[in-house]
Formats: sequence, C-alpha cells, structure tokens
Amino acid sequence: MRHVALANIVDEIWAENEKLVTGRAKKLGRHVLPSRTALAEVMDGLRAALFPGHFGANDLSPESTRYYVGATLDAALQALQVQVHRGFFYAASHDEEPACEEHALRVTRAFASELPEIRRLLAADVQAAYDGDPSAGSMDEAVFCYPGINALIHHRIAHALYRLKVPLIPRIISEYAHSLTGIDINPGARIGGSFFIDHGTGVVIGETCVIGQRVRIYQGVTLGAKSFPLDESGNPLKGIDRHPIVEDDVVIYAGATILGRVIIGRGSSIGGNVWLTRSVPAHSRITQAQSKVESFEGGAGI
Repeated sequence: MRHVALANIVDEIWAENEKLVTGRAKKLGRHVLPSRTALAEVMDGLRAALFPGHFGANDLSPESTRYYVGATLDAALQALQVQVHRGFFYAASHDEEPACEEHALRVTRAFASELPEIRRLLAADVQAAYDGDPSAGSMDEAVFCYPGINALIHHRIAHALYRLKVPLIPRIISEYAHSLTGIDINPGARIGGSFFIDHGTGVVIGETCVIGQRVRIYQGVTLGAKSFPLDESGNPLKGIDRHPIVEDDVVIYAGATILGRVIIGRGSSIGGNVWLTRSVPAHSRITQAQSKVESFEGGAGI
C-alpha cells in the first residue's frame, strides 16, 4: 500500500506477538494452533449428526438419514482429531510432542463413544424446554429456535472434551457458543439432565459449578465465584471449587446472582434479582425484601 510504512508496522506487530508466544515455547511458526474456524465447522457437523432432521441436509429421506449421519459424523470426527492433536501439541513439552498424534486418536475415539449419551441428555433438555415453556409450540421449535438448546449442544460436547483433558479446545467451543447465544457456560461445569435455560441472554455458569437434574434458570442468572484466592505471588489459585452447587428441581429466576461454593438445596426457588452468597436448605423460597409503596398527596409525608 502506497505511503504506508508497512515494514515498521509489521515489525511492531510481530514484536508483540513474540511476547505472547513466549509462554508456549514459541510453537507458532512450526505448528499451527487449534483453529476457531475449523472447530466451528466441526460443531456444525456434530450438531447435524446429532439432529439430522433439524440441522442436516434439507433433502434427507428416512432411508438416507442413517447414511448421512455416518458420513457427517466421520468427517466431523476426523476434523476434530486434527484439532485435538493441535491442542495437545500446544500444551506438550518437547519430550511429549511425538506422542501427541496417537494420544489425539485415542481421545477422539473416547469422545465419539460418548456421543450417544450426549444425544440422550440433549433429548431430555429439549423435552424440558418444551415442558417448561407454555409458548413452545413443539419440541422442534425448541431445537430450532431456543438459544438455551444451542448453548447446551455446544456445552455437552465441550464438557466431554474437558473431561478428557483436551487443552484449549473446550474453551474455544464454549466461547463460540457464547458469541452465538449470549449464554456463557464454562466447559468444566457439570450439568445434569433435563436442564432448561429460558430466554438465556446474560446467563453465566462458572467452571466448578455443579447442577443437578431438572433445574430451570432464566435470563441474567449468574452462578459465579465470590472471590479469587491468591497464591504467595498474588496470582489466582487454579483448580479449587469456587462456584455453586445447585441440587435437583431448583428454579432460579431472572437476574439472580449466586456466588461462591454454596449449596442450593433441592426443590428450592430463588427469586428474581436475588443476591445470594450463602447455602439454603431444600425447598427454600428466597426472594428480595418486600418493596414498600406509598403515595403522597397534598404535601403528606414531608
């Protein structure tokens, strides 16, 4: 480009990049990192294989669907294996690098074996969405239209990879879903069956959160950490349980914020906009303090 000192600009950008890659042994350049674009395509393929009638080819017949699922799943898993390999290579020490490819193959096979259970969990989530929303005309509507279902498709896949200790990729998938739906679920969160996120915008679920069966939450709910304990150097401690446990059959209404390793007992109802940093027993009803409404006429109340 004329009249632009591109060489100087490139040098400065590259200098900043060098700072970024120092912590991973400067692997950029001799190895390509996991690709967000490729993982988005993998997710599209996995979603189409799990729900071929909704997200598969538009000309599928009952006879062709089985073959379509097999071909789509095979392509998605092969592409995923490449990304998993890159993830392991990214995190590996020099001595571990030769084993990354074989490790990626084993992990991808293990992940594939979990897909039937993931599909069963998602079927229960779809049923919960249909049962829990009077405006849902059909379960097909929930699959096609509800951001909560889309977020859960991504989360249940990301969580399986997280449990298989795949570096980086589960978080890429979860943040991709966040950008699509406005729902932020860390891949480490353990979420039971028949989970329903109604509306969904602004929901945040932290890494060590544990959610039981048949839980329903609404938009703007945060299941977060109360504080971040620091080590002797002032850095946040990793790997500690710092998010809530939500037991079975809990309902959490819009805008509620629940922080810390607290337990919300089974069958409880947490009202809208509640701020909660303590455990509550089973079958609790937690609401805001009752608002007081007064009217003043003719100078009354002054």
